[in-house]
Amino acid sequence: MAGKMQEGISVADLDADSLNESAENTQEDQIQDQIQNDQLEDAQLDDSLSPEHYDASDLRVLEGLEAVRIRPGMYIGSTGPRGLHHLVYEIVDNSVDEALAGYASHIEVTILPDGGVRVVDDGRGIPVDEVPGEGISGVETVMTKLHAGGKFGGGGYAVSGGLHGVGISVVNALSTRVDIEVRRQGFHWTQTYIDQKPTARLLKGKPMEEGESTGTSVTFWADGKIFETTTYDFEILRNRFQQMAFLNKGLKISLTDLREPDQAGDEVSGEESETEDKFQTVTYQYNDGIKDYVDYLVKSRKATPVEPDVIDFEAEDLKIGISAEIAMQWTIAYSEAVHTFANTISTTEGGTHEEGFRAALTSLVNRYAREKNILKDKDENLSGDDVREGLTAVVSVKLTNPQFEGQTKTKLGNSEAKTFVQRVMTDKLGDWFDAHPNEAKNIIQKAIEASRARLAAKKARENTRRKSIFESAGMPDKLKDCQSNNPEECELFIVEGDSAGGSAIQGRNPITQAILPLRGKILNTWEVDADKIFGSDTVHDIAVAIGVDPHPADGAPDLKGLRYGKICILSDADVDGSHIQVLLLTLFYRHFPKLIELGHVYVAMPPLYRVDVPKRGRKPERKFYCLDDRELSRTLTALRKEGFEEDKISISRFKGLGEMKAQQLAETTLHPDTRRLLPVGMGDVDEAVTGEVMNLLMATKSAGSRKLWMEEYGDRVEADV
Repeated sequence: MAGKMQEGISVADLDADSLNESAENTQEDQIQDQIQNDQLEDAQLDDSLSPEHYDASDLRVLEGLEAVRIRPGMYIGSTGPRGLHHLVYEIVDNSVDEALAGYASHIEVTILPDGGVRVVDDGRGIPVDEVPGEGISGVETVMTKLHAGGKFGGGGYAVSGGLHGVGISVVNALSTRVDIEVRRQGFHWTQTYIDQKPTARLLKGKPMEEGESTGTSVTFWADGKIFETTTYDFEILRNRFQQMAFLNKGLKISLTDLREPDQAGDEVSGEESETEDKFQTVTYQYNDGIKDYVDYLVKSRKATPVEPDVIDFEAEDLKIGISAEIAMQWTIAYSEAVHTFANTISTTEGGTHEEGFRAALTSLVNRYAREKNILKDKDENLSGDDVREGLTAVVSVKLTNPQFEGQTKTKLGNSEAKTFVQRVMTDKLGDWFDAHPNEAKNIIQKAIEASRARLAAKKARENTRRKSIFESAGMPDKLKDCQSNNPEECELFIVEGDSAGGSAIQGRNPITQAILPLRGKILNTWEVDADKIFGSDTVHDIAVAIGVDPHPADGAPDLKGLRYGKICILSDADVDGSHIQVLLLTLFYRHFPKLIELGHVYVAMPPLYRVDVPKRGRKPERKFYCLDDRELSRTLTALRKEGFEEDKISISRFKGLGEMKAQQLAETTLHPDTRRLLPVGMGDVDEAVTGEVMNLLMATKSAGSRKLWMEEYGDRVEADV
């Protein structure tokens, strides 16, 4: 779209503060530009900058670590916070590989006061002797050579998460300094790297003390010239290392943050906070591995289990070099949460092991249900979604020769993994069902209920199509439609209140902008079946206006009838307005998910304040619109720096959209060049996690869990439900 577009929000970000913060940075820049009267001019690259000369002499061969520094995203995914934390994971993964090989039992990660990170393990230690044919030590080889390590020849590791031999060398390539200490062969061996190069050869230091374990210590400082930030998030690292501890039965992982805690205190009162524990530290160790993990996930979801016990089993095949651990538990929740791992690496994009798990689970449940006559002959087979509704599961496989897609290893490609997991699931879960017939019946009964709801929704959609609701019914009476018939340029504003709707109608562009006023709060549709949502006149009017049938997340709706390329939620900048935003976002996420997925849903951001600045010297009268109190504060601060006294500045607060004149609403919220419009997307959050959050916030049956959640986190977040 033309004009000022914000970065966007996820459907899980439902509170007003989240929306406001997403828009702050751009608006602050806009304010400063206006105050300083700076102007940006369109520019275009000069064609003369493109040379006519191009032959073999223009080709460049990148040697060693140079390729990593020029294209870091190829190796760590990004140069933002995600890539920065990936550096830590690369080192820790190497230590975990030592644990998988049976040589390490404790990994200690420390965030240093100066922003460095130290990873210490009690494994065998990186080889210190000279590598044949290289003329340098094993330490220097793995630090300076890409694709060098003990995971290629088969002699060093039977199973490993690090496979490409680029992990520690990439960390070196993207750091200003790396300190290595190896405890091996009875001595401490040390070496320092500055700007990717060793300052000296590997140094043999003091002898190891009696009882001192072998191992490796790696300390590195990320290069601020490469990364957008070099500040590590304790919570991100904590979450990842807890997950690693779950996946490696008995392995102890510790994380300590030695950075000074924030001593700024209360911003309002100026009081300093008193912290008993100066530094954050956590230690994780789980003796039951992924069984503990599933139990933890279920409790975190605050979902009620269908059966009290976690189902878990494991198997291995030494001939093909693969093992599998699987744990699962069904709950009464609607969403599934299946987490898959290969060699302890989280495969967020799934892969063959997940395919095997899903196929076997669906097939086994249907076969068992038929054999026990739980499913009748006339009943349709349960779908995979039916079977997995409410399921929390962890699937962890370990392979001698895993095949990942890309260095960041997000998808497993081994064909044998699918066959093996499928066989293990069929045999082991089949045995469990036979040994626990009552529990199996309860699990299958839940899947049958999910199937009935799915079929009812399907029937409702078919009935809706047969009735031709969008053809037989006229457009809603309150809809003030636009003149254009081109969906790509048409915009629908769903506006809170008739009064605001009137101002919006007057201030809109009638060619491309349509207005649909709403009265009051709409129905919470989270727990309403698709065949019943049209019982609400408001929901009916919205569906008819946009021209799309309700549909499930995995559906393939007919979008040919979509009448608007942008569907914009426009409500007051207050608590009630935020509530209406939440209810509308719930409607679209639950019953029109494709509209969100394809980028058709937006949230408009009307201002809360107007600031009028009198003429001063050569500067004319000016006005600024501020989203919230924080933005107002920044604007006033900027004006004070100009020399304005606050009593000379007029500040108006809009109680609601209805108080805004048509012109004001047009220039702040409707006009593409000056409005703030946030696109709503699914974001990078796992779909299951988003579903869990939505269920916690919006489900009637989750009232107890929601209360507990608000009691625990209410002082840290703001949620409107």
